[in-house]
Amino acid sequence: MIRFLTAGESHGPALTAIVEGLPAGLPVNLNEINHQMARRQKGYGSGGRMKIEKDAVKLTAGVMNGRTTGAPIAIQLPNIDYAKWHDRDIPPMTIPRPGHADLTGAIKYGYRELRLALERASARETAVRVAVGALCRQLLAQFDITIGSYVTSIGPITANIPPDMPYPKRFATAETNDLRCPLPETAEKMRIHIQHIMQTKDTIGGIFEIVALNVPPGLGSHVHWDRRLDARLMWAVGSIHAIKGVEIGPAFHNTTLPGSQVHDEIFLADDGQTLIRHTNNSGGFEGGITTGEPIIIRAAMKPISTVLNPRHSVNLATGEEAQTVYERSDFCAVPRAAVVGEAMTAIVLADALQEKLGGDSLDEMKARFANLRQARLDELPMDNTPWRFGYEE
Repeated sequence: MIRFLTAGESHGPALTAIVEGLPAGLPVNLNEINHQMARRQKGYGSGGRMKIEKDAVKLTAGVMNGRTTGAPIAIQLPNIDYAKWHDRDIPPMTIPRPGHADLTGAIKYGYRELRLALERASARETAVRVAVGALCRQLLAQFDITIGSYVTSIGPITANIPPDMPYPKRFATAETNDLRCPLPETAEKMRIHIQHIMQTKDTIGGIFEIVALNVPPGLGSHVHWDRRLDARLMWAVGSIHAIKGVEIGPAFHNTTLPGSQVHDEIFLADDGQTLIRHTNNSGGFEGGITTGEPIIIRAAMKPISTVLNPRHSVNLATGEEAQTVYERSDFCAVPRAAVVGEAMTAIVLADALQEKLGGDSLDEMKARFANLRQARLDELPMDNTPWRFGYEE
């Protein structure tokens, strides 16, 4: 229902996105979109590019007088750094950097200049994804669905977040420091570790969590592999540059436990009607369908591939072994990647909500949202009689 395409290069004139499927009548706050753009630019360990760009988007189609029309929305994000590149001869790049798309891009597309892969494969592309996600967040907000994130580890430094620390507090505290860690004392340890990495001319990765609150039960489906919403979220978050692992909830930790300690038991609330759970080891999903509990996504980001210390490679032009040439990059991008993860989560959840509710306008969606089936006994009548498959032999 909601889909988008991005175009543009890291140092080209601009990044562009076309978003289709948002309903008509959605109020669009451009300041809020640019607030999300600014969040993506903040994070300790960022490289020099973030000091150059002042990301602010332009909406050039699909939004009139502050509201969506139902037509495709066009987003443009200028690259300020393009001014330094547009009229200069660029030295050839012929030594592929390990961990990047330099060599694989040349193999796939037959490039005779490796920068052609670099320009499109760059994580600069995630900036316009954040803009698309910001639009989708504004749709989700109409239904009180909120998304936040925080960093849980940088290299070996792990934040032992108390299980009873409310998610809104985690989000709010994470916004107070440039490590996006909800424990300020751990954030300082992370900072010291990144400083060490910078001094040794290296890079470091880490883990962040994305949490979506107030998502209604019943989104997604178990009937087809590509309609399982947890799988779609893992795919979306896994598509972010340098993300090499995604799990729903504490999935890998759950493998160390017996099933009796993992599966979220179902209870009746005091009203005698509402079905509730006291745990959320499933991360908000059963059978690819939302349970109504918080959706929890954990993503592992590898160390950034561009390091100041030269790496061993081969010069494809001369056929001789060579050392890589440094290209400007981050030392640690985990805090910034968490914001991109929020955006991708927002896009997928907005699509799932639109799929469930249908409707060409926001008013239609709201009317249908009010009638969504909930986890209540009075909304789940059972026939409680024997039955047969009934297929003809």
